[in-house]
Amino acid sequence: MSLLALDALSVRIGARPILSEVALSLAPGEILGLVGESGSGKSMTALAVMGLLPEGARVTGSVRLDGREVLGLPEAALNRMRGAEAGMIFQEPMTALNPLMSIGDQVAEVLRIHGRMSRAEALEVARERLDRVGLTAPRFPLSLYPHELSGGQRQRVAIALAIALRPKLLIADEPTTALDVTTQAEVLRLIAGLARDEGMGLMLITHDLAVVAGMADRVAVMQGGRIVEAGPTEALFRAPKAPYTRDLLRAATHRPAPPSQGEYLNQEKDQPAFSWQKYSKSDGSALLTVETATRIYRLPRPSPLAPHPELRAVDGVSFTLDAGESLGLVGESGCGKSTLTRAILGLDPLQGGAIRLGDHLVSPEMPRAARADVQVVFQDPYGSFNPRQRVERLVAEPFHLTGRPTDWRARVAEALREVGLDPADGRRFIHEFSGGQRQRLAIARALIIRPKLIVLDEAVSALDVRVRAQVLDLLAELQARHGLAYLFISHDLSVVRAVTSRCLIMQAGRIVEEGPTEALFTAPHHEYTRHLLAATPRIPAGWMTEEESLS
Repeated sequence: MSLLALDALSVRIGARPILSEVALSLAPGEILGLVGESGSGKSMTALAVMGLLPEGARVTGSVRLDGREVLGLPEAALNRMRGAEAGMIFQEPMTALNPLMSIGDQVAEVLRIHGRMSRAEALEVARERLDRVGLTAPRFPLSLYPHELSGGQRQRVAIALAIALRPKLLIADEPTTALDVTTQAEVLRLIAGLARDEGMGLMLITHDLAVVAGMADRVAVMQGGRIVEAGPTEALFRAPKAPYTRDLLRAATHRPAPPSQGEYLNQEKDQPAFSWQKYSKSDGSALLTVETATRIYRLPRPSPLAPHPELRAVDGVSFTLDAGESLGLVGESGCGKSTLTRAILGLDPLQGGAIRLGDHLVSPEMPRAARADVQVVFQDPYGSFNPRQRVERLVAEPFHLTGRPTDWRARVAEALREVGLDPADGRRFIHEFSGGQRQRLAIARALIIRPKLIVLDEAVSALDVRVRAQVLDLLAELQARHGLAYLFISHDLSVVRAVTSRCLIMQAGRIVEEGPTEALFTAPHHEYTRHLLAATPRIPAGWMTEEESLS
């Protein structure tokens, strides 16, 4: 008997169909990967199972959990079901955690509401659940608050909340998207181990096909609110039948798309696929020079009379980036990548060493015209745009460095065209665009004053595989057209391998290994580099050898 069975599940919000005739099943102890690009209906399927559909949604069909129909249950019954029979882990743990409550009280609250325990009893069980997810005493006391934990540690608290009552079904919705590769590997092992040990059914929602390949027993592929293909994981990867599945697999491995894409593509114009090794070429002149850069932070005293301990966030880092080159910077969270980036952008001062952009020393006194030679594209484009301004003004923001020209609207229109958007989009607001389109707008803003260097700080890590491939192809085209240099900062080693000619590996504030990307990935010398590569999810090579499956 299935633990979870969806039959002809359809959801409409107003006149818009969201899900159409979705049919899925999940057995106890089984891991099902639910994949598809943003907007395909993955998260809405999970919300339907949990009884969390938005107000006004009209739903038909059937959702049976452990033999009981979920659709139509009164809210009180749904509240009893959530947590006790079905738990859910969300993508961003800070949205699931209360910043004003300690982690112990938050897990205990779930137990008290559903288990009718005393506070002391609930805290005792909360301690056991937090120990179970690796947040062991005494290093992680129950009195800690979410802001005192790292991203991976907060996600472990969210997992503890989801499993507090040992539910039969666990839904994990993009649980590791924002985590670095080693933390991601730890969290994924934890989730899979919990599902196996507790006999839970696990629905893993993700756009990372390599994660699914390494974890899921079966895969279901969603597009446009429908299941277009489902089956055992290895069989589906080796011989996908649906054109959309083949396109996802091709994008996941950065393979060029065939000339004819077919009707399954969305309305957004696809960019041609470029060879990064062809276009990422140095002209031999150093554009960015970092010389023994050092950034030190003073930490709070452990006691009133003790000296301030120091954190060497960037510790004697040196490297060069040539004009026209693509350089990767890789490392775990906390290794110093972001601190180094802020120093390169002139946002944080150094305590030692120097950074030069061309002939200019990066400093507060740096001429504005020289400062305009470097621009940045962040991970979250929505968070870096003012939602109250129209796109044309947002894209034109860098002109404050050089003075706004009289033809600035024409320049904005040209920049929008270069990133595959329509000049008419300049009259719209940022919330009217998809995630991939927002990232194109961020690239247009960085491009508009024709910089020599663009820093890409996790610029594609939050995008699904097909949109990510389109954005990377766009960046390759722009590099070929304008001779741009890129500094790729990423925890996604597959992206770095595909798009950079040279790579730096950073650990604890230092560069521990550097060299040509392919050589470094093929034969790493440093133990830390080998550790990162071993933690990176990948689709087994043997699954992708049947060329006819992707033709």
